[in-house]
Amino acid sequence: MQKKPLRIAIVGCGNIAGGYAKTLKPHPHIQLLGATDIDLQRAESYVAAYGGKVYPSLEAVLADEDVDLVVNLTIHHAHVSVITQCLLAGKDVYSEKPLALTSQEALTLVKLAEEQGCRLSCAPITILGEAQQTVWKVIREGRLGTVRLVYAEVNWGRIESWHPAPDPFYQVGPLFDVGVYPLMILTTIFGPAQRITGFGTVLSPDRITKEGIPFHIDTPDFVLAAIEFANGTVARLTTNFYVGQRSKQSGIEFHGDKGSLFLSHWQHFDAAVEFAEFGQVYTPVPLVKEGFKKTEWSRGILDMADAINDNRPLRVAGVQAAHVVDILCAVKTSLEVGHPVEINSTFPQPAPMDWAL
Repeated sequence: MQKKPLRIAIVGCGNIAGGYAKTLKPHPHIQLLGATDIDLQRAESYVAAYGGKVYPSLEAVLADEDVDLVVNLTIHHAHVSVITQCLLAGKDVYSEKPLALTSQEALTLVKLAEEQGCRLSCAPITILGEAQQTVWKVIREGRLGTVRLVYAEVNWGRIESWHPAPDPFYQVGPLFDVGVYPLMILTTIFGPAQRITGFGTVLSPDRITKEGIPFHIDTPDFVLAAIEFANGTVARLTTNFYVGQRSKQSGIEFHGDKGSLFLSHWQHFDAAVEFAEFGQVYTPVPLVKEGFKKTEWSRGILDMADAINDNRPLRVAGVQAAHVVDILCAVKTSLEVGHPVEINSTFPQPAPMDWAL
């Protein structure tokens, strides 16, 4: 069946925007109309490289009736404002993570999207990857038995060692920036969380940018969370902006009554997957199909286009992203008050990819 074209505009032309444009190129039914940024020179460089036109402002994007979907790639603190403006203009929205920085803001966005009759989707979308779908299929098939314990490791290194603008990352901290990756995977597989215990601290408060400029951080750069899911599974999530990505503690381990499953990387679609019966050694598990090398950033937009075309629910929906924000905020509250925090938000679990059934 011929896919209907989806016409998009990019808002925010920072580091990640190029990855979206490059992975959208092989998909002609996604048409990039243009981009905007608070620094219009970045938008000019972006469209020179990837096509489309420069919109002078977000308002100009929203005034363009040809734009079907706004792709929000702005910094964390701008997400709520940009998404709100887009929804009020009647535009569907795909946003980078996190959806918001507070539970109330996230739930308000979901409600606004419903009221406006708009679709709202939000990264991370790595559960749509071949390796991640393989893990979910193995668990659904019961090879692990009842999964009771999960270890998720996010050692994301020192942002200033590779990113030209580390400040926004340290302002939100590793939990909100990268803890969302395994959380989206785990909530997809196990459903909503209900009880959260958190711990956090600043390991390295004084740092230096690549340009040699000293800066100080106050938000915890190490956060540990115990997450109790409504189905009985318990997960330990570790996130930090200190230990490098080559740490031997990496990926996600799933432990069940009959065996264990290892996903070597929660972000890479071609990550290794290994299974071990209880007490035995790990052996490789073939992926359900060849994995995209590393990450296809545009896959959430592609799935959104298919959902619109087929009139089906989104696989990475705003309501699930809002539940993930609820988990993040509960961790933050728990580490501040020193005791577990209950949450009661929920969401409908999405369907697996058709090729992973």
